[in-house]
Amino acid sequence: MRLNFFALILFISCHFAFAQVQIEINPPSNIKTIIFKGDTDDQFPVVSLGNPIYLEFDDLLANEQDYYYKIVHCDYDWTPSSLLKSQYLNGMDNERIVDYANSYSTLQPYSNYKLTIPNDNTRLKVSGNYILEVYNSYNELQFSRRFIVYEDKVTVGGVVKRSRDFNYLNEKQVVQFTINANQVKLVNPNKEVKVAIIQNHLWPTTITNISPQFILGSELVYKYDKETSFYGGNEYFNFDTKDLRAPSSSISRIELTDLYNHFLFVDYFRYDRPYTYYPDVNGDFVVRTLQGEDSSREAEYSYIHFTLPYTEKIGLNDVYVFGKYNNYALDEENKMTYNEVTGNMEAVIKMKQGFYNYKYVMKNNEGEIDMNTISGNFHFTENNYLILVYYRNFGDMYDSIIGVGSANSRSITN
Repeated sequence: MRLNFFALILFISCHFAFAQVQIEINPPSNIKTIIFKGDTDDQFPVVSLGNPIYLEFDDLLANEQDYYYKIVHCDYDWTPSSLLKSQYLNGMDNERIVDYANSYSTLQPYSNYKLTIPNDNTRLKVSGNYILEVYNSYNELQFSRRFIVYEDKVTVGGVVKRSRDFNYLNEKQVVQFTINANQVKLVNPNKEVKVAIIQNHLWPTTITNISPQFILGSELVYKYDKETSFYGGNEYFNFDTKDLRAPSSSISRIELTDLYNHFLFVDYFRYDRPYTYYPDVNGDFVVRTLQGEDSSREAEYSYIHFTLPYTEKIGLNDVYVFGKYNNYALDEENKMTYNEVTGNMEAVIKMKQGFYNYKYVMKNNEGEIDMNTISGNFHFTENNYLILVYYRNFGDMYDSIIGVGSANSRSITN
């Protein structure tokens, strides 16, 4: 009996030791331009069960080294689920990525890698949250990315409303939605059903743990105001380097050293300016080039020079160039430095040819991130919202995803 007790304690300890929240790991400096998407242009894969996801990335070492992928199934809170690999995978993972080739006709050499799932070795069997991990030949984790696999069992309808809180009337957007259960028998929706609301595929600002406000027959109604509200932010800045040698409305001049250098026009603070609608891709990017037919392996890398005037708004805070191009990471490469000669904050980032969205964010000494002081907050801003519906019936071993909905603030109403 004593032995069984200690075995139970050991099991519980091991379970909690390994049940850690799976965060996205960003790559070392030699790995660039990670493209991860489903069958849409959005570079965040949300796919129905059986549909493909696509991964692509570059290794600037250009030595054709081997990379391997693993897949982890997670529950609603992004802790690994209790499913065995064989319960969520057909075939196996920890397989080598075999589709790769070196760049050609580029000043910056690189090896380009591509992976599609499902493939001959790996197929997914269940819906839910997933993590894709990429390892090198020494079994060292290089980076990881989240993706979503869902089944289309319930209907989700959403709208975006203007906040009713007078303190945030011109700054916030509220997502209201309903879930129609259709043929799914929901015995206890408050416990069985969970939702996640994601603005522009940006996980750190995701709203979770929201219960239905009303249950009307087979319909779950979420018509909150404060609980499902997001800051509107502002439209992103953008630039396009598809033509290496041509300045544009965003690029002031171009110089050639070891690589091309693209100097962007000096940007500006927008928190005190009227909102202006300017179409963007909500922080995303698209690789493209006019100098070749295969943008994956012919697109060039260049140095992009960012400039922002220093003001008292910045103070002692750190300022970063922010966008999907590096998965919204705040690291040394995209951290701006103060130029005493010009009085500006500046950053130089090596980026692949293409169209990019970006904005500027601040981080204080406590590590708190200020997303919108520089850009401003406006309820008019065009934002896309993704609504994920999770379901775990009594006795189930994992959280499945039984429906996905979306809403866009372009049609915002009072």
